[in-house]
Amino acid sequence: MTINPDACALGTATALDAAVSLFHSLSDATRLAIVRRLADGEVRVADLVSELGLAQSTVSSHMACLRDCGLVTGRPQGRQVFYSLDRPELLDLLASAENLLAATGNAVALCPNYGTESAGPAVIA
Repeated sequence: MTINPDACALGTATALDAAVSLFHSLSDATRLAIVRRLADGEVRVADLVSELGLAQSTVSSHMACLRDCGLVTGRPQGRQVFYSLDRPELLDLLASAENLLAATGNAVALCPNYGTESAGPAVIA
């Protein structure tokens, strides 16, 4: 994916739509926790329910979002489905994000719009 830096200057946000959708899919703390867990290998929804302490319906809903975005895939085995990351490039994106957070001293946590003290989405450490 190439982001055209001139897209906003030209008044056409369509070039950025896919990137906005990608980052929005990762902006929820639960979905990000799921992706981080999937970085360690495949997992069932039941495992995530236990590990994250969330309701099965909540985990399934977030997993469906990630699947619909093409980020995860399911492998049926009997009556179970084992989920894994569908795009290994996502690991590079997460590593880059961690490097950026380290380089900024986690300043984004202090951001008045999206930081941990704002009314914005939760941030996981």
